[in-house]
Amino acid sequence: MNKASLAHISDQELLDRFYQSGENEWLGYLLQRYTMLLLGVCMKYLKNEEEAKDSVQQVFLKVITEIRKYKVEYFKSWLYMVARNHCLMRLRDKHGKIPQELDESMIVSDTSSDKSSLQEKEQILDLVNTALPLLNKEQKTCVTLFYLEKKSYQEICDITGYTALQVKSHIQNGKRNIKLLVEKKMKEK
Repeated sequence: MNKASLAHISDQELLDRFYQSGENEWLGYLLQRYTMLLLGVCMKYLKNEEEAKDSVQQVFLKVITEIRKYKVEYFKSWLYMVARNHCLMRLRDKHGKIPQELDESMIVSDTSSDKSSLQEKEQILDLVNTALPLLNKEQKTCVTLFYLEKKSYQEICDITGYTALQVKSHIQNGKRNIKLLVEKKMKEK
């Protein structure tokens, strides 16, 4: 199959075909669609074209190994999160810390303090990635659109058909539920 014959097939359909057949070919088509997005994400964080290109390849490999562990529903958002976390870990390895504006505080407020070790922050980011799929559909959709796709409340209303009050409620409840799930997992460790 060529790109043109797959253009009409949705991300979800390609993902379903991958999960049903187990053939990486379907995943490959999906990754091709988002190569430039991944490069842009990696450039945004790493500020170096060669490092960004290298990171895109590493993200591809990570996706191929990790996607079988999850039932991914929003591939683009999940892929963005994988790429973002990869870049943050590269920055941490390179500079010894995660830049403050990019840490987990967008979702987790007082689970970790400035005294938290980088390892704890990495664990929290992983737990946030694990907790997001556990939210109900409305919360997951609104949290994903707001935090990962950087959509405004109005854009989320337009996309989902929810009222502004519903969107705000789903985001707040989703954020709270992620925090509770992360705290619970942290206590189990």
